[in-house]
Amino acid sequence: MTITEDNQLAFAWLGGHALALGLAMLILAIGYVSARWLSGVIKRLLPRAYGVDKNFTPLLAQATYYGVIVLSVVMALNLVGVQSTSILAVLGAAGLAIALALQGTLSNIASGLMLVLLRPVAIGEYITSDGGVSGIVVEIGLFGTRLRTTSGLYVFIPNQKLFASAITNHSREVRRRVDITVTMPDALDIARARKVLLRIATSDRRVLVDPAPTVHVDSFSGSSVTLQLRAWTQTPDYLPTLYALTEEAKLALDRALTGEERSQINVVPDQTTPRPDSIPKP
Repeated sequence: MTITEDNQLAFAWLGGHALALGLAMLILAIGYVSARWLSGVIKRLLPRAYGVDKNFTPLLAQATYYGVIVLSVVMALNLVGVQSTSILAVLGAAGLAIALALQGTLSNIASGLMLVLLRPVAIGEYITSDGGVSGIVVEIGLFGTRLRTTSGLYVFIPNQKLFASAITNHSREVRRRVDITVTMPDALDIARARKVLLRIATSDRRVLVDPAPTVHVDSFSGSSVTLQLRAWTQTPDYLPTLYALTEEAKLALDRALTGEERSQINVVPDQTTPRPDSIPKP
């Protein structure tokens, strides 16, 4: 068969199926628009109107989107003469190959479901994953979880990777401990420094009475001694309290000590915890 004959056959087939092709393209277009509309409705209305968990709605919206797209493709293929039974037969025959090829994708979907069901993270919480990635959870999707860092960066973590890692949730507990380290010469009066630090902690209304603030000797190094102030506060107040107590500790110690003593004081807030601009309420 020559190229000319092939072209003639192709044009003849197109001529006989022009209406079906047009309808198939229309179905695909309607399916795409409907998929986007339905997923948007699920995201906007379900949490507000029906009280559906906001952590579940992105995953449900994406599943609906892809489901409508697949249904539209099957309907379009039916119109141009490809029977759904044939499609299913082909998919069944290639099922193992598809499963192997999509192993990572299927694992992400399963991990996304587990993240929603077990709730180690939730939308609006500030987390740190095993790899040191930190941010506020924006969305738990079908294939991955979106974070927003404190500097406004977009971070996408595949669900499988996030679910398999150790997760530190900085927002989940109702209260958190503020740690402030003060390094001073060992010749200075530890009792006086402890009294000053406890006074500034107890005078801050955000510091909880129970557990009470404490000041203890953390370590000795050469001719210096390190004290640590520990005070508990509500999680939403963590950063404001940390900043305020750090500043007040320095100012109060400066007032209580002489000029030479002041130059030897070093006040450092806790550096081990990521410090977002704001920590959402749990």
